[in-house]
Amino acid sequence: MNAGLSRVYALAQRFSRLSVVLAILVFGLLRVLSINLPISAQIVIALLALALGIPHGAIDHLITIPSHPRSRFALFVFGYVVIALVAGVGIATWNLHGFQAVLIMSALHFGFGDAAYANEWLDAQGKTRHPLVIEIVYALPAGFLPVALPLTNSQSLSALNRINHSLGNWAGNHGGVIRQIVVAGAAFSILLLAARKAFNLAIDLVLLVLLSEFAPPLVTFAVYFGCWHAVRHTARLVPKLPKALKAASDNAVPRAYASAIVPGLYAVVGTLALGAGLMIWDPHQFGTGLFWATLVIVWALTVPHMITTARFDWKVLRT
Repeated sequence: MNAGLSRVYALAQRFSRLSVVLAILVFGLLRVLSINLPISAQIVIALLALALGIPHGAIDHLITIPSHPRSRFALFVFGYVVIALVAGVGIATWNLHGFQAVLIMSALHFGFGDAAYANEWLDAQGKTRHPLVIEIVYALPAGFLPVALPLTNSQSLSALNRINHSLGNWAGNHGGVIRQIVVAGAAFSILLLAARKAFNLAIDLVLLVLLSEFAPPLVTFAVYFGCWHAVRHTARLVPKLPKALKAASDNAVPRAYASAIVPGLYAVVGTLALGAGLMIWDPHQFGTGLFWATLVIVWALTVPHMITTARFDWKVLRT
């Protein structure tokens, strides 16, 4: 048992849940008052949340392999950048199919990453991990709820068209079916998790369902990505970074988080600067605004990040 590390995971859960509850209350109140948040305001919120979530995936090179020998480290960084460039070109060139591919990959990455987070927290508390079947039952809806459900909402069409006109009909005629499958799967998982007394996991799914129901699509994904997934993934980085782990062992939880966040802050500035540069360099492809250019960059970087993280997730989930 590691009490300090357990506090890090606990703080991640509290912050992520409180963020989602706050979003549910705010947008629930706006719905009662019949106030619709303008698309432009939703895009600003989503851009801020994307920026908030970027650092969690920007230090893969620090946690995946040792910095020595230099040749191996350089080869990893080179391969990482090449994959990101290829993914970025693919998404920018084939907007619709790139968007669909990233959605599926992201849903699996989010869901199984959150399941791995839950097991790592149990490890820190000295408790028995969830069995594999429970991890899968939780992971699938946990990943697809914040990705597929808001994007099958009737409000999503205008938002996606505003970002990029190629994405407005991303699901074709299957939006209703996708929505029904995700909702039915989530309901089944919540009941099964409650029956197995995995109440923490069941509560997570209930909150994600409510978030998707009350918040606009862009805000739903933004809140999930920046205030839920990124925060929980950052907690998972703490035991992999010696300085952050030392702070956690000393019960300095804020310092532990800072040690896992600060090394990735460069990516926020770099992403926004590159996004602005793409708008200027190719206004035809990225003329729909900074948000679309930023999304392309984030998605491109997410592809090698998901591949890298999958190795850690698999180790946690298979044990």
